[in-house]
Amino acid sequence: MNAQQVLVLPGWQGSGEAHWQTRWERLHGYQRVEQHDWMHPLRGDWSARLEETVVDAPAPVILVAHSLGCILTAWWAAHSGHASGKVQGALLVAPGDVERPELTGPLRGWTPISMRSLPFPSILVGSRNDPYCSFERARALADAWGSRFVDLGARGHINAESGLGDWPEGHALLDSLRTTTKD
Repeated sequence: MNAQQVLVLPGWQGSGEAHWQTRWERLHGYQRVEQHDWMHPLRGDWSARLEETVVDAPAPVILVAHSLGCILTAWWAAHSGHASGKVQGALLVAPGDVERPELTGPLRGWTPISMRSLPFPSILVGSRNDPYCSFERARALADAWGSRFVDLGARGHINAESGLGDWPEGHALLDSLRTTTKD
């Protein structure tokens, strides 16, 4: 699969230089879906940008989402006519639970979370001590979205602070997703 066909969807505030998503972009040439405002995300704007990027990308694409990027993926997939035809699969890592009281203020407009089954294969990776999404909630999102659930253990928000480096285990999950979704 060409590197341009893997689209990286960072979460709120983007993914910094030490984040595994940014490292994957450098190592593998994956394309980040750039958002207009990483600090004050608007669901409609982010969804429109994802729609535009998917439509313009060579098909099929694979999405690699982290945190709010996971919530974006589910919302966009529930409302886009291109999700089932253009997306081959998605790796969803550490979804941020925007329905938690402490997140509804800074992420106003991101509720409700879409609980519809995704129209493409997906893997959701959750952590047992994620400060932005309980383990039980991550498992429930995986069930609702029809995602295979992977328990990463106690790895926080599965971000730069988790000490994952290039996170080869995560990339192996992406590779397994690519393998299972081939024609």
